[in-house]
Amino acid sequence: MEVLIIFLGLALDRLTKLWALNALKDNNGVILIKDFFKLEYLENRGAAFGILQNKLILLALVTLLVISGMIYYIIKYKPKSKFLRISFSLIISGALGNLYDRLFYKYVVDFILIHYKEVYSFPTFNVADTLVVVGTLVLAISIVKEEI
Repeated sequence: MEVLIIFLGLALDRLTKLWALNALKDNNGVILIKDFFKLEYLENRGAAFGILQNKLILLALVTLLVISGMIYYIIKYKPKSKFLRISFSLIISGALGNLYDRLFYKYVVDFILIHYKEVYSFPTFNVADTLVVVGTLVLAISIVKEEI
């Protein structure tokens, strides 16, 4: 199950980023919901929220360390918790998606923009980022569920 989740998450991330590269790179984007939701190409040379700009090697090494740690944990401890296995799989697939971009493009392709008019704009993100966030939320649920 974990391998399937990782493969599907990575495939979805790659397909959407390839689409963004081809359809959004040289234009002003696509407005889906006026003043709220737009698809707009962005090259992110940092991590979440634009931190650690141009720290490619550091970000790649940290990503490899996290992925390796999760794979090691799954193989060594064979967790019975479905939530834990799913959460690790989602996080790994998202991390691999952004790692691929860093290694092959030297930046991460972001293209999902949620904003409120010109008042507020959430940092642009991608499917891999969403997988990591959802995986982290599932991990938190897994931890809470185990402690109750």
